[in-house]
Amino acid sequence: MLALASEAERLMPQMQWVLGALVLVVVGIALRRLLNLDFEPRSSSDVLARIGQLRESVYKPVERELETRSAIVAISLNEAFEERDSGRSDIAWRLVRLSASEWTRLAEVTANLLALMSRYMPLARVAVPVRSLATHRFKSQIMIDQVRMHDLLNQLVFRSKLRYQLQVRILRRCVDSLTEEFLRECRAAENENERTPELWSSFDLQYHDFDLVTKEVLLALRAFLVCLQDSDLKDFVSELPAVLPQRTRSVPAAVPVEQR
Repeated sequence: MLALASEAERLMPQMQWVLGALVLVVVGIALRRLLNLDFEPRSSSDVLARIGQLRESVYKPVERELETRSAIVAISLNEAFEERDSGRSDIAWRLVRLSASEWTRLAEVTANLLALMSRYMPLARVAVPVRSLATHRFKSQIMIDQVRMHDLLNQLVFRSKLRYQLQVRILRRCVDSLTEEFLRECRAAENENERTPELWSSFDLQYHDFDLVTKEVLLALRAFLVCLQDSDLKDFVSELPAVLPQRTRSVPAAVPVEQR
C-alpha cells in the first residue's frame, strides 16, 4: 500500500499537467464555437466562380476601369524609362507627369470605391474568407510597413466582418500613402538634378505595389458583392455610377431581384 501511495504521489504532477491540458482543449473548443471560428467559409475560388451573372454585370465595368487606368500608368512609366535610357530626359519627364496624372485619377476612383464599400459594410453579410496582404509580395518600404501593421492588427481581430472592414481601411490607406509618396517624389524631381537612379527605381517599386493594391481592391469588391443581399445590392449599384468616370458608367441602372 505504501508503494502504491508513493507511486500515486510521484504521478500526481504528471496527472495535473494532463488535466490542465484537457481543460485548455475544452476551453479552446468552447471559445472557437462561441466566436464562430469553426465556420468553414467558402474558398476564394468558390466565391469567384459563384458570383453570378447579376453581380458579374456590376463588377465588370469597375474591373475594366481600374485595369485600364493601371495599364495606362504602366505604359507611360515604361516609355519614360525607355526615353531616359535613350538620353531624352525632357520627353521622359513629360511621360512621368502623364503617369502622375493618370495615377491620381486611378487613386481617386479606387478611394471612392473603397469609401462606398465602407458605407455599405453594415449591410454586408460576410461569409467569405478575408484575404490577407502578404508582406513578401510588396517591394516599396512604405507598403512593407503598412502591411506589417495590417498583420499586427489582423491578429487582434477574430470576426470575419471586422477583419473585412479592417482590410478595406488598410487598402484605402495604402492607396493614399502610395499616391502621396509618388506625387511627392515627382514634385521634388522637377529639378533635373534630383532625378537620380534611386528615384527612378523608387517609381518602379511604387507602381509595382500600386498595381498590386488595385488588384486587391478588385478582389475585395468581388467578394463584397457576394455579401450584399439583392435589395442592398440595388442601392449599392445606384450609387456606383458616381464613383466611375462618365465613360465607364455602364453598370446596370437597376438591379432586378433574383429569384432564389
